[in-house]
Amino acid sequence: MAGDILDNRGRGEAAWSWPSVHPEGRVFALIAGALSLGAALFAWETLAWPLGALVLGILAFFRDPKRVTPQGDKLVVSPADGLITLIKQMDPPRELVIDDGTGAPGLPDAPVTRISIFMSVFDVHINRTPVGGRISKIVYTPGLFLNADLDKASQDNERNAIVVETAHGPIACVQIAGLIARRILCFVREGEELAPGARFGLIRFGSRTDIYLPDSARALVAEGQRAIGGETVLCDLGSKEPQRSYRVS
Repeated sequence: MAGDILDNRGRGEAAWSWPSVHPEGRVFALIAGALSLGAALFAWETLAWPLGALVLGILAFFRDPKRVTPQGDKLVVSPADGLITLIKQMDPPRELVIDDGTGAPGLPDAPVTRISIFMSVFDVHINRTPVGGRISKIVYTPGLFLNADLDKASQDNERNAIVVETAHGPIACVQIAGLIARRILCFVREGEELAPGARFGLIRFGSRTDIYLPDSARALVAEGQRAIGGETVLCDLGSKEPQRSYRVS
């Protein structure tokens, strides 16, 4: 049903629309479409139909729906669509702690709150900034391609991390390649100022995103809950309420 707000800038009317397809996926869709058309012209129907279905699958995978991000400088929103698989106090990856010589602040060398979000091939794979602020550090780390649902993937897998400066301390978001993911894309550069929920990257095809929050952060979500990138509030950095249960009952 139409309302009077389409996005967080107050433009247009709220109404459902087909999600756009990210440019990264259009090339793959065109290639699969051309192969499907060629197979149809040569009457190779057993090949043409699966390739035609592949086109639809590619368009669905690279879909880029509009999102309305909740407003509040103390709110942290989900950087990805998917299943929340872990909420735990853990040491951050070493590359986010050590001094890289640039003077950019890193995470503390002590346990912080980590929330892990697993993205299946059916989820939207566009990553969004969990908070607004300046990108102080971007760190790419080559590695393995273990199942992204494994906890050790945070330390062993190929990954790309961004650190956002905020008034509450640095917050890091890490894109982690999975078992079949073979490319991590990052759209931003160090020094950029981003609004909450802004698109900053994409991972192909099935992966995980970790977010590292200040030790004092209290999660407003639970393990087993599904999150929507750019919309689901993971925590309120100004909240004083006791920590909720991490697991869905």
